[in-house]
Amino acid sequence: MNRKSLLNHVTFMLLTAFLALPVSALAQEPSPQRREFSLPQTKARGLPLADAVLVGNTLYISGRGGVDLATMKVPADVKDEAKLMMDDYKAILAMAGMTMDDLVSVTIYCPDLNLYAAFNEIYRTYFTKGFPARAFIGSGPLLFGMRFEMQAIAIKR
Repeated sequence: MNRKSLLNHVTFMLLTAFLALPVSALAQEPSPQRREFSLPQTKARGLPLADAVLVGNTLYISGRGGVDLATMKVPADVKDEAKLMMDDYKAILAMAGMTMDDLVSVTIYCPDLNLYAAFNEIYRTYFTKGFPARAFIGSGPLLFGMRFEMQAIAIKR
């Protein structure tokens, strides 16, 4: 058998073996189910977003700040704003059967880095088993005059 016919023969054998595999062997694992979560205030405002999306055991939480969604106002006191934001995060996590201690990564945007200490004073009170990885990033102006916006990822244990 010459080299070209040998190559054709091997190609034919491999193709035949591949086609003989059961279809189930070729199927990919099903992708994890996707579930969306939104606070009632988000739904009521008709905003084009989910507050969080759960894929498998990982929860991706949208950026949100300490704005009262009923009035679209930011509290005058910076600490009240931070509390409102963190309380919303607790509520979103609870909807997915998680707690603040399930957060693994957090990014906070803040147009005034002088608010870092005030934010941390509130932030640290929301965790009991250690803190998630975190970035506190100076930003341009935030929507509605917010002083903080946070987005996060949580993993259900």
